[in-house]
Amino acid sequence: MAGKVELPPMSHCSHVSRSPELSDEDLERYLPGRIQHQTEFAHVENVVFDEFDQELEWRGLRLARYADDSNIDVRSRRTGERVMESITRFITTKLKLKVNQQKSAVAQPWERKFLGCSFTSAGVPKRRIAPKAVDRLKKRVQELTRRTSGASIERMAEELTRYLRGWLGYFGKCETPSVLRSLEEWTRRRLRSAIWKQCKRGSVRFVELRKRGVGHDLASKTAGSPHGPWRLSNSPALARALPNAYFDSLRIPRLTVSR
Repeated sequence: MAGKVELPPMSHCSHVSRSPELSDEDLERYLPGRIQHQTEFAHVENVVFDEFDQELEWRGLRLARYADDSNIDVRSRRTGERVMESITRFITTKLKLKVNQQKSAVAQPWERKFLGCSFTSAGVPKRRIAPKAVDRLKKRVQELTRRTSGASIERMAEELTRYLRGWLGYFGKCETPSVLRSLEEWTRRRLRSAIWKQCKRGSVRFVELRKRGVGHDLASKTAGSPHGPWRLSNSPALARALPNAYFDSLRIPRLTVSR
């Protein structure tokens, strides 16, 4: 179980717990797939935590919970520490569950994350994507755009599009557009790098650049450059040869389009 409590404007006490009677191995025996495993396990934990929800409602505390991950909002550190102590005691003695102290904390909302999201700390709090969620996106995009995968750009774009649409469905409503803009630019650069790598010889690169409207001198200089694909993916020649409109034509969703 993990818990955390956060401070003004709202504080969180969040807890993550697992029933001692159920293990991953137990669930795997009767759940046919990973997605169903996750869905059913969340359902099981919702049943286990029904008494927990009722207790917090009875105490008049504000709770946000998904499966075994929950936040309790309070207005001060002192209140947060008191709530953390009493709720931990309730969970360990009444529910007979173990608290994961490493994931329990009293902290500001922007110092914690919940389901991949957090808040900004300056001015009016805004929803932001938690750093670890950004790292996971980058890792997955790197896997889908490996320069040595041998996949065609069309296949690469198809798989990337499928992933980004799902990701946007979850994180697209964040209120920090600069983060989305940075990720969008980084993703396009990954694609330019992969395409450049696929054109292995300098003569092929020169021809492709000329076909895409790059001037003779710039195409010659870029095609003969000793720099690697990642460095050249940010060059004027590739920006002109592979503009944003090209990736739009592949139906790769933009991350910064207002929804």
